[in-house]
Amino acid sequence: MARSNFINAELDWANKQLETWRKYVDNNPINELKDRIEWKTTKTGGAIPMVIASIEAQGKFIQETMKNYLALLEVVDKLREKEEAKKEARGSGTVPPRMQGKWK
Repeated sequence: MARSNFINAELDWANKQLETWRKYVDNNPINELKDRIEWKTTKTGGAIPMVIASIEAQGKFIQETMKNYLALLEVVDKLREKEEAKKEARGSGTVPPRMQGKWK
């Protein structure tokens, strides 16, 4: 029972990760990316623009996130199938009355 709860907790966590990654990818379409620029203060007190994250770097990160998403999704699906197969093998989990001592 404890192992089953552990696997269910892991599946819940993995589902939350999948949801987070999917939202991130959906909210950052590759065709709408722009260089992220911040201003850096110079020694003389001026400011110059610095690219914090280029379009290419952001695109690569999103592609890696999508690869990780698909890999984790495959693992979650396999775990879910295994858990369902275990439930079918165990049956409904109800104890018949004769086993509970209520049968006369």
